[in-house]
Amino acid sequence: MQAKVGDHIVVESESVGTPTREGEVLEVLQGEVGVRYRVRWEDGHETVFTPSAGSVRVLEKRSAPKASAKKPPAKKQPAKKR
Repeated sequence: MQAKVGDHIVVESESVGTPTREGEVLEVLQGEVGVRYRVRWEDGHETVFTPSAGSVRVLEKRSAPKASAKKPPAKKQPAKKR
């Protein structure tokens, strides 16, 4: 699966003891040989990342909720008698 702008990617480390990295895809760079991504990582820095086979999981960008998914209006309670 190829990532799109706005998707998040998770890069698993091949070295023991090295944590995974997660970042947001800012730009997709198509090249002659393959694809590269400009990524803003969790710590705030940006790099151009060239993934190797099986090293990346793509978490697709979540779309905003649809207008029809809004909650129905709350029911009015009857007025209290005095």
